[in-house]
Amino acid sequence: METSLDRNSDDAALPLREAWYYAAPGRALRRGRLLSRTMLGEPVLLGRDRGGAVFALKDICPHRGMPLSEGRFDGAEIECCYHGWRFTPEGRCTAIPSLVAGQGFDLAQVVVPRYPAREAQGNVWVYFGSDPAAAPPVPLLDDFVADAAPGIVETVRFDGAIDHAVVGLMDPAHGPFVHRAWWWRGAHSAHEKAKEFAPSAWGFTMSRHAPSSNSRAYKLLGGSQTEIAFRLPSVRIERIEAGRLVLCNVTAITPVDDRFSDINHCWYWNAPWLGVLKPLALPFVRAFLGQDGAIMARQQKGLRFDPVLSLIDDADTQARWYFQLKREYRRARAEGRPFENPVKARTLRWKS
Repeated sequence: METSLDRNSDDAALPLREAWYYAAPGRALRRGRLLSRTMLGEPVLLGRDRGGAVFALKDICPHRGMPLSEGRFDGAEIECCYHGWRFTPEGRCTAIPSLVAGQGFDLAQVVVPRYPAREAQGNVWVYFGSDPAAAPPVPLLDDFVADAAPGIVETVRFDGAIDHAVVGLMDPAHGPFVHRAWWWRGAHSAHEKAKEFAPSAWGFTMSRHAPSSNSRAYKLLGGSQTEIAFRLPSVRIERIEAGRLVLCNVTAITPVDDRFSDINHCWYWNAPWLGVLKPLALPFVRAFLGQDGAIMARQQKGLRFDPVLSLIDDADTQARWYFQLKREYRRARAEGRPFENPVKARTLRWKS
């Protein structure tokens, strides 16, 4: 049965603002260094102060609109490169060099908007709404300590808005067509699959199962089990077990603007010896992400005509759940009530 992809409101395709979004790997934020990002169409300045705490400000000087990331940062104050106005990591103005004695300008009137920022397990996340405590929390991996950092972090910019990027992330049927490679799967390897799904916090989970037999990379682990969870706003977490070995992949999609999205791919593992294999694994990770990026770029040639799209059961049910989750989250926030997960447990079957 086909059903149209009905967004139901003019702003339904916009990213959820009351949510944490991946901003950068923590190791990219050295003390005294500034990073500039565009997230949800807004310029964001990231930094780490002398005490090691991360912060995020709007990357615009309120004087003449100069990006603050073009200036200097000594770990305590950011100095705009245009007129030398200085700001704390909290966004307070501390100095305006052009003022002379007797000019009673109140510096407290000048404030750079600040975003809540948090560093967790080696990644920096930024919040764009008004109440972080009521939102889906920053994802934490139970198998790893609080200060764990991912062994591999790759970010790829996709030519696609947030919804299309998320739907592509959870699409189970594109593998035999997009990811054909000797190290992943062959062109004629598709076969029927059945997976159990259940609602979970802020999303849903594909229950623990043996990885697909036609995915060659999983065969290297031998006798492994995997569990995959999705949760709002745009995070996919895969946990793979092979004996005592645990690998976790966090894929977080950050909307750049209404056309582009950043796909942030983070791998964690509990066996130190796997770090030796990182140079060998990176080319395959990049090739896999590159295949997804290339297909989305080609998809834009059709999407620019704003076609009516259709989703089918069961292969596209996860995509339908995503839109239902997003719609319910918006309604719950607007009505000031608890979020009610619309996903129901069921078995999904498809061929891939």
